[in-house]
Amino acid sequence: MSRWNEGQQVWGTWGVQMSFDVPVLLLTWRRPDTTRQVLEALRPVAPSKLYVASDGPRNEAEAEDVQATRDLITEFIDWPCLLKTRFHPVNQGCQLGVSSAITWFFEQEEAGIVLEDDCVPHPDFFPYCRELLERYRHDTRIWCISGDNYQDGCWRGDGSYYFSRYNHCWGWATWKRCWSQYPTHQQLWEEVKASPSFQQSMFEDPLERQYWITIWEKLFSTGIPDSWAYRWSLVCMANSGLTALPNQNLVTNIGFGDDATHTTGLATAVETRGLPAIQHPKVICRDAGADAYAFNSHFGGAQLRNRRLQLRNRLSSWKRHLLQRLV
Repeated sequence: MSRWNEGQQVWGTWGVQMSFDVPVLLLTWRRPDTTRQVLEALRPVAPSKLYVASDGPRNEAEAEDVQATRDLITEFIDWPCLLKTRFHPVNQGCQLGVSSAITWFFEQEEAGIVLEDDCVPHPDFFPYCRELLERYRHDTRIWCISGDNYQDGCWRGDGSYYFSRYNHCWGWATWKRCWSQYPTHQQLWEEVKASPSFQQSMFEDPLERQYWITIWEKLFSTGIPDSWAYRWSLVCMANSGLTALPNQNLVTNIGFGDDATHTTGLATAVETRGLPAIQHPKVICRDAGADAYAFNSHFGGAQLRNRRLQLRNRLSSWKRHLLQRLV
């Protein structure tokens, strides 16, 4: 018997033409309210292959919400599709629970879309992913396709999307050829950690470099945070993998709050605007200006710079005061 409850069901009438043929993986856990909103976004798209993974509860208090989320999956999905489920009986944690589910997905598919239970996609997200998955299927420079945009309205390049080092994962897609490299994250970290020149080739900005090296150092030495996403970012960045990012935001994260795993507290969701007509960039090249803006605004780089500047000013003031007293 399998360690988890893994199922496969056929829903609807197979004589009906499927409306969306790219496989979709939905990662769920204990939030039926946000899961419902993601399912409501999926229903009009009606993916013909839907994979649903659910991590187990950490305790009895969570078991009811986990079960309610699983029941919602089987009750809500009423369009013609092949539904495959992977319901784990015990909690694996964020890193292993999510990464093993994605691996399960790509053991069966060559390419696909990954959505978490709090990431609500705009309808244009799906044709955008489908077209780019096919266009860059064999282009080893491209590792991910994300629906996220954090450029605050600034249009980048001449296309509907641009290329970035940042593989934002609140609604994304990739290929088996890329995800198959995920298990190398520990080995890659040892190589990056031991090579300052490797680090410099990944990040031209010293502050940005220090930011990520500090995160990975803590992650691999302590296991904190219990994150698959930071490991996946390392794998993509260390391989110089590019991510296609839309010039309009296509996914909204509705999961901020006290019951979130990592996105606790309050935050303002980025509004989705749609991307009706896809124009491909003329050149495949990372947009360094967009990445610098993302680091400064989305990852807090501007705040870090201000703190450093304030600290330098205080030190300079203290030195001047000390010299005046000595004189």
